[in-house]
Amino acid sequence: MASQSSRAPRALLNEDIKALQVRLVGSDGKQIGIVPRSKALAEARNEGLDLVLIAPDSHPPVCKILDYGKHVFDQKKNKAAQRKRQKRTQIKEQKFRPNTDTGDYNIKLGRLMHFLDEGDKVKVSLRFRGREMTHPEIGMDLMSRVTDDLSDWATVEYPPKMEGQQITMILAPKKRQKGVS
Repeated sequence: MASQSSRAPRALLNEDIKALQVRLVGSDGKQIGIVPRSKALAEARNEGLDLVLIAPDSHPPVCKILDYGKHVFDQKKNKAAQRKRQKRTQIKEQKFRPNTDTGDYNIKLGRLMHFLDEGDKVKVSLRFRGREMTHPEIGMDLMSRVTDDLSDWATVEYPPKMEGQQITMILAPKKRQKGVS
């Protein structure tokens, strides 16, 4: 029973409902009205279903006639379907160097487009080594070139910033329509 308390609270069923009068909703979803609990229980039993407390805080409490096992099963199925539809965005990284040649640049740019097309954010980093540190403007030019080339694909979420020996920026995918390139 310990695992039961850690989950969502279970709805009150049948005899567990303590209210003397309830607002009853039939199994077809139509309002029946305010009736004594005993009459609502009898009606649920006649249909072979359960009386479930839906809104305990209203006055009088709202109860519905339904198959509780099927109701719980449907709720679990809906939650699983929602989880399946969720898209978790990841941050992918693409590294450049100040002297990245045109061919390599185009390949890396293609990878960036692929990541953005998949809906992931991209961290673009450019690392300096040794004497390359004397010309940080080369790195900034490369970062602005990447930004310009990806202007149709992404928006700059975190602009290029020099941090120690590297420049980093983060790009987020633009909301694009399917089939548009």
